Amino acid sequence: MDNRINEIRRKIRALRLEMADVEASVRDLVERDCDCTERALAQMDLRRRINLLIAEWKAAGGSDVLPDVRDRVRLRPAKTVGNPVRASGRRDTRTGLSHPAAAARGPR
Repeated sequence: MDNRINEIRRKIRALRLEMADVEASVRDLVERDCDCTERALAQMDLRRRINLLIAEWKAAGGSDVLPDVRDRVRLRPAKTVGNPVRASGRRDTRTGLSHPAAAARGPR
């Protein structure tokens, strides 16, 4: 039974990696203002398959605590290089002033 549980975990891990790629492609399509219907449906299908595998994993005796969304975000490495175009539009929430990079660049 341990082999079955480990096999299911490997499948879940592979699907999560695939889902991260699909999520990135959906974000890219949205940023370019393109139709992302197919990719979004593929993402929902991957989520459905992961949920089925998790149910199968639990039925096979899997008892580890699976990370939820908050845990996964906390474990995800921080983005070190941002998109300067997006960063320039940010405002400081305390002062309401534009981001320093935007102020240095001047008006558009």
